[in-house]
Amino acid sequence: MSLLPSEAKKIEIAGATVDFFTYVKDGLTIYQFDTSLTGPPEPMVNAMAGLKQIDSVEKKLIMINHKAPGGLFNKISENYDYIVEDIAGGNVKVVFSYKVGESEKADLEDASCAG
Repeated sequence: MSLLPSEAKKIEIAGATVDFFTYVKDGLTIYQFDTSLTGPPEPMVNAMAGLKQIDSVEKKLIMINHKAPGGLFNKISENYDYIVEDIAGGNVKVVFSYKVGESEKADLEDASCAG
């Protein structure tokens, strides 16, 4: 996977259908996955699995995808902050962050893709 630092380690994430990696950057634990070559519902399924790891402000989830996942944003926007940036090859990088007092309320069990 491109965009991964050399110290990134592959990890197992329950429910994931793509490889996940973790590393530490600027004192934050980063979880990262790439669904840029997959179609629905895999981006949603993997994002929901990855968001389960983000249980504090010291952790972030990075998703590499072929486009901004609007359906996912509709499901989680009240519970997580996110930033979208365009990257090489026409893909996007989405960085999800924990929202104190809101992320705890997220329903991450429904990984169906509805838009």
